[in-house]
Amino acid sequence: MKVLITGAAGFIGSHLCERLLADGCTVIGIDNFDDFYDPQIKRRNISGCLKNKNFQLIEADIRDSTAMDEAVGDGVEIIVHLAARAGVRPSIAQPLLYADVNINGTMVLLQAAAKHKVAKFIFGSSSSVYGNNEKVPFSEDDNVDFPISPYAATKKAGELICHTYHHLYEIAITCLRFFTVYGPRQRPDLAIHKFAKLIEQGKPIPVYGDGTMMRDFTYIDDIIDGTVAAINRVTSDESRIQYLQSRRIKADNGQ
Repeated sequence: MKVLITGAAGFIGSHLCERLLADGCTVIGIDNFDDFYDPQIKRRNISGCLKNKNFQLIEADIRDSTAMDEAVGDGVEIIVHLAARAGVRPSIAQPLLYADVNINGTMVLLQAAAKHKVAKFIFGSSSSVYGNNEKVPFSEDDNVDFPISPYAATKKAGELICHTYHHLYEIAITCLRFFTVYGPRQRPDLAIHKFAKLIEQGKPIPVYGDGTMMRDFTYIDDIIDGTVAAINRVTSDESRIQYLQSRRIKADNGQ
C-alpha cells in the first residue's frame, strides 16, 4: 500500500509515517518545512524515517499543483492530508495566509486525488470547528456553522470541500477532528510542551482565570491508532459504488 502524507515532518505526521512504515507501507512524505516553528525540529522528527528504504521525502508546498500532481501520480493509493497552518491566535493575525494554505492547498490535493483516482482520502480537521458550542460532549452530528476564528473556518471549509469531491468524484473520504494532541514532538507553541518545559526548569506554571477551565487532550498514540483505523475503515471502491448506486435508485424512485 502506498500512502502519501502531507505535513509528514510535523508532530502527528512524523508519528504516522513511522507507524505506517512499521506496518509495511510505502510512504511518500510531503513537507515544506516552513518557519511557523523551528524547521530543525521537524527535520529531527523525520530523521528516523529517512533511513527506511520505503520512505520518500518530498520538500514541497501543498499549494504547488505541479509538485502535488507528480507526487500523487506516482501510484499513490491513499492520501492523509495533515499539512496546514495551525493555531487559532496566529490565524487572526494572518487570515489570508491561513485561507490560502488550508483551503487552496486542500483543493490542490483533492484535485490531484480525483485526477489520479486515489481510493481513499483522510483529512485532518480540528475540534476548533465546534466553536463555542455549549453542548457537551461534542458530537460529529453537531451544527458547526459558527466557527469563531479564521483557522476554524478554514477547517470547516476543508470538510465541505472534501464532501464536494466525494460527491463529484466518488472519492472515499473521512474527516478527523483532532482534539488538542500531546506527547513526544508536540509543537513547542502548545500548552503541554510549555508546561513540561517549565516543570523541568523548576518554574511555576502560569494560571489564567480562576483555574476552573477544562479542555480535552488526546495522547499522540491514540490519535495515530484512530488515524490508522480510519484508513482501514474508509469505504472500499466496490462497496462505495454499490452504496452510491443504491442512493441513485432511491432518488429515481422518489424515496
